[in-house]
Amino acid sequence: MVHTVEIEVAGRTLRLETGRVARQADGSIWATYGDTVVLATAVASQVAKPGIDFLPLTVDYQEKSFAAGKIPGGYFKREARPSEKAVLTSRQIDRGLRPLFPEGYYFETQVIASVLSADQTGSSDILAIIASSAALTVSNIPFDNPIAGVRVGRVDGKFVVNPDLETVAKSELHLVVAGTADAVMMVEAGANELSEAIMLEAIELAHAEIKKIVAKIRELQTLAGKPKRKVAKEQIDEALAAQVKALVAQGIRDAIMIPNKAARQEKLDEVKGNAVLKLKNADDPNRERHVKLVFHELEYSEVRNMILEKGSRADGRGPSDIRQITCEVSALPRTHGSAIFTRGETQSLAVVTLGTADDEQRIDALEGEYMRTFMLHYNFPPFSVGEARPLRSPGRREVGHGALAERALAPVIPSKEAFPYTLRIVSDILESNGSSSMATVCGGSLALMDAGVPVSKAVAGIAMGLIKEGDRVMILSDILGLEDHLGDMDFKVCGTRQGVTALQMDIKIGGITSALMQKALEQAKAGRLHILGCMEKALQAPRTILSAYAPRIFTMKVKQDKIREIIGPGGKTIRGIIADCGVKINVDDSGTVTIASVDGASAEKAKGMISRITEEVEIGKIYMGTVRKIMDFGAFVEVLPGTDGLVHISQLAHHRVQAVSDEVKEGDQILVKVMEVDRQGKIRLSRKEAMPAPAEGAAPDPSAG
Repeated sequence: MVHTVEIEVAGRTLRLETGRVARQADGSIWATYGDTVVLATAVASQVAKPGIDFLPLTVDYQEKSFAAGKIPGGYFKREARPSEKAVLTSRQIDRGLRPLFPEGYYFETQVIASVLSADQTGSSDILAIIASSAALTVSNIPFDNPIAGVRVGRVDGKFVVNPDLETVAKSELHLVVAGTADAVMMVEAGANELSEAIMLEAIELAHAEIKKIVAKIRELQTLAGKPKRKVAKEQIDEALAAQVKALVAQGIRDAIMIPNKAARQEKLDEVKGNAVLKLKNADDPNRERHVKLVFHELEYSEVRNMILEKGSRADGRGPSDIRQITCEVSALPRTHGSAIFTRGETQSLAVVTLGTADDEQRIDALEGEYMRTFMLHYNFPPFSVGEARPLRSPGRREVGHGALAERALAPVIPSKEAFPYTLRIVSDILESNGSSSMATVCGGSLALMDAGVPVSKAVAGIAMGLIKEGDRVMILSDILGLEDHLGDMDFKVCGTRQGVTALQMDIKIGGITSALMQKALEQAKAGRLHILGCMEKALQAPRTILSAYAPRIFTMKVKQDKIREIIGPGGKTIRGIIADCGVKINVDDSGTVTIASVDGASAEKAKGMISRITEEVEIGKIYMGTVRKIMDFGAFVEVLPGTDGLVHISQLAHHRVQAVSDEVKEGDQILVKVMEVDRQGKIRLSRKEAMPAPAEGAAPDPSAG
């Protein structure tokens, strides 16, 4: 049987339907919002995955080219690897759903959200969050706390819910929020230096809309929901748990107070290994796993209790303390800009490369094609955490961290008109123990200034954590990897001294309240200002001179009808200039010409050649022209490339000319003066007016008659 619910959101109808398609999935939703359609399915294995203690959840968001009436490019003409947007949307859905599965649920679970129709409003990712949640909710999978997603923009000081792409282009805020009826679960945002109060107000507005959508998902569950599977938490013998605690409790307390990450982990592994060795039992195949489970529960509780009861953290810091920071700029001699940012045991090497228009990245998205002129790529090599494993192409985590850092820095990047370069930042994480993405933001900001990019302000980022046990709450600044792993929140805040440029929040519990979020934002601001102060000691403002190895770009404007003359037949003219001067040249449809060269003299030479091609004759100006054709009535002279004018026979000399060939021949270089340009563009020239008049009293020329 087909069941449907509807609700109006931001002036468009959101429709959720189940029971018509994909009926063999455990749960399926055909979701429609405007003319955008997403099919979301949820399927879970019937048998728990053996030997694991985590949720094996996979979320895939995929865009079908036919959804926008397109055929994929490339040789095979079918969808290939996921786009960056698809990866980021998959992460957004996953981050909102994952914390809401019950503890002890270890069944392989897969959620697939497929965009089947796209109406160019850019709402497919929001619809995918809602549809995925609804598919899980109506299924028999033990997911019983639905979420919904909402996008919020801000234009002219007013918030806009689920803005279309045209509004997004004008918006100073790009916010995506996912949450349950009770709390916010996931936040992803970019902003143009907005205050913490405005960001919080936008999140609260999004949550108000989320509650209405979640109510409709609940309504659909009442109509079509399947009975949920029971989750039986694995029971561990209490006597064994007591034995493990007696053996490891003190060792865990001692180990977690070791400041160095590697030494701390080595000690924890030693304590755990000794417990496994002493308590192993050949007759009990689950014994070792149970000992490890108890150990990890004790580690979890000891770290959290130490923070809540003593206000002390693993490295001895207080809740709001920031680790020691060092900043180094111009770390690499031949790059255009570089910086090493170190905070505690987290270190990022950020390198900036300045490119030309040829280096722009073309993005062919469902919503249309556009060019990307600023890119940030984040790499997380295994040595950064002391591991030896094969290098692979960037995974979802790397793509997500890079996108967050790029979003944080984008508001301070100068416009293409002010700084006509394509910018690429590469952040290689050299060491990691807590929030390498925020180190990337800080390092990237310093590297941009070191490269001489005229950024408007410096940007810093900080990761906040949360420990919550009932009414006991502690917010942590600049969290360690251990605190991220064992804590309840990872809340990343980036911005300048004036305001926030990016947010990212992930929650591992049932959500957090607005009051807690406000406190976290206030504490994050204090930490961000401290980090900015440390960065300013290394470099206070962008360098005024570019690297000697960076291309110099000169921009000039020409009339649009002159573009074809610069290009020439089959590109012959522009290729000739490039070959002659050793430069890169780009001409866009508006008539903007950019010339790039490491050698300024070469660029100036090319600029001069283009100026001559596009120059228009001026009445009264004298030119050195070339005689191109001789006629009985005069000579045609080329005064500018491709621009000829007529010198009438009467204007060839001060004396009477019997034949044009008596005065000039084809190929001669002569001075001519522009006398007139008529409405048809015909140019009248005079050689006589460009020549000195005969001296007074001079003998008359015999040819004068």
